[in-house]
Amino acid sequence: MAHFVIMGCGRVGVSLAHTLDESGHSVAIIDQDDRAFRRLRSSFGGRKVTGVGFDRDTLKSAEIEDAYAFAAVSSGDNSNILATRVARETFHVPHVVARIYDPGRAEIYQRLGIPTVAAVRWSADQVLRRILPEQTINGDFRETSGRLILAELALSAGWLGRSLRSIEVASGVRIAYLTRFGEGILPTSETSYQQGDILHAMMQTTATDEIGRILAAAPKEEIQ
Repeated sequence: MAHFVIMGCGRVGVSLAHTLDESGHSVAIIDQDDRAFRRLRSSFGGRKVTGVGFDRDTLKSAEIEDAYAFAAVSSGDNSNILATRVARETFHVPHVVARIYDPGRAEIYQRLGIPTVAAVRWSADQVLRRILPEQTINGDFRETSGRLILAELALSAGWLGRSLRSIEVASGVRIAYLTRFGEGILPTSETSYQQGDILHAMMQTTATDEIGRILAAAPKEEIQ
């Protein structure tokens, strides 16, 4: 199981912490106010770290150096972005996400390659989809028969630089479009997967678990 670090022990942070903890993962949750940890269940087995989420010593106390993913879901946009950049640029955490309240700012940070989610009631699910690549794919659209689903893909960093065609061949999906720097792009035969890209693909509903498993791992060999 993986280690996850969460900044912010509010409603979303608590939901994430409980979900990950119950799934058997190692979890550390950070908050400036230790009273916030009262929101956690008594059965929560993770680590509670009091401090500023973008402070390097605080992050080290949360074992950020061993983290598989970092989620910044505090109430402050600036704090969330700063903490996410420290996690990615200083500690090289492979999967990061920041919750952003200002949609205008969210677009700017997407252009910097920092995944963001809107501060809406389902944001906990959106965060999980970005830090748990092996999680079952949740679709954005199903065609009328229910056999096909349009969904956002989560890929291992090992796919970076690979052609979208190789991703299609390996997983059996058809990539409909991608979001790059906050803008939708129709892929061509020469398009490759880049850092910060969000891929949206059509796939068979019955194959989502297998597709998630394939793409959560680095490609085993070069696929043309």
